Amino acid sequence: MQAFQAAWAAACKVAASTMIVPAEHVFLVGPISFSGPYCQANIVFQLDGTIIAPTNFNVWGRGLFQWLEFTKLVGITIQGDGTIDGSGSMWWQETPFEDPVDNESEFIIPLNKTVQQHPPMPIRSELNGKMPSIKPTALRFYGSFNVTVTGITIQNSPQCHLKFDNCIGVVVHDMKTSSPGDSPNTDGIHLQNSKDVLIHSTDLACGDDCISIQTGCSNVYIHNVNCGPGHGISIGGLGKENTKACVSNITVRDVVLHGTMTGVRIKTWQGGSGSVQGVLFSNIQVSEVQLPIVIDQFYCDKSVCKNQTSAVALSGITYEKIRGTYTVKPVHFACSDALPCMDVSLTTIELQPLKEQYHLYDPFCWKTFGELNTPTMPPISCLQIGKPSSNRPQSDHDTC
Repeated sequence: MQAFQAAWAAACKVAASTMIVPAEHVFLVGPISFSGPYCQANIVFQLDGTIIAPTNFNVWGRGLFQWLEFTKLVGITIQGDGTIDGSGSMWWQETPFEDPVDNESEFIIPLNKTVQQHPPMPIRSELNGKMPSIKPTALRFYGSFNVTVTGITIQNSPQCHLKFDNCIGVVVHDMKTSSPGDSPNTDGIHLQNSKDVLIHSTDLACGDDCISIQTGCSNVYIHNVNCGPGHGISIGGLGKENTKACVSNITVRDVVLHGTMTGVRIKTWQGGSGSVQGVLFSNIQVSEVQLPIVIDQFYCDKSVCKNQTSAVALSGITYEKIRGTYTVKPVHFACSDALPCMDVSLTTIELQPLKEQYHLYDPFCWKTFGELNTPTMPPISCLQIGKPSSNRPQSDHDTC
């Protein structure tokens, strides 16, 4: 730990310096922040060895939101063939908790617009000590410009693997995350309040969203990503606890999803405000995915959530060339009663059920307006063509 702090202090003083974590070595490192804002620009963190998180619960106190953190830097690159191992199994077997970001287990569909959860996981009696309820993200970047992450593997994170918060200019490529599909809340890559983001050529396996795009994100381009296991690629949940959410200009294309809970999804809470605008999902290959295409404006992580009128406005959502197999339902569009989804466009949608599956559902649409540019398989006849006749203009409450 002290060696890492000393090496960072030295690297921080020299522009374009390199801090090396050597190959064929394993380093046990406690919670640490590699922070600016007075560091020189364009530092390289060369990770060729392995960094492992401690499993002694005393190290974490009452819990931390992150384990390895890089803050307020300009031009920071993490690269190499090394591994960040969060020792997550010690955290996953604790009693589930309400994740401050997003806590979901399983979707349940229909018209009561609520979501049910699996029964709670049992407490493992063999634990010698109880890990804190606040589970850390393995690697977090905050308030930084021109961030690059490439080559490395992040595995077994207690919670999110890789998070970017309040960053501008992010590039992630040729790296991977790896955690079991039943590891709770272990998003692969989590974006919030960040813009000008490029993610490509990356393999993401986790127990939650492979990529999660939260409020404040714009100009995000994702392509050539493999996702699975996991919950798919999601925008949201947005608008929790009556907050305002703004997301725009998101492109997700040339993506393969295998065995995930959802494919491409937008999820918002009732009572929120703001908007999601300008989203393209293109050339998405799904295999054994429960719900390949989802808009859920009644998102809820409890057994019942209160119905509210206000909503995050959704418009300009394009789906094209989405093909493959599903196991529950091909399309689920559940939009706000007060503020329907607008300009939802569907082109070349070809989704087939696995023949051995039972209890399949037909496409479902609620208050969803747009256009079918080609015939779809199966037919999505529930989409309402055009615009709602009574749609009210957006107020200042809705616009971003």
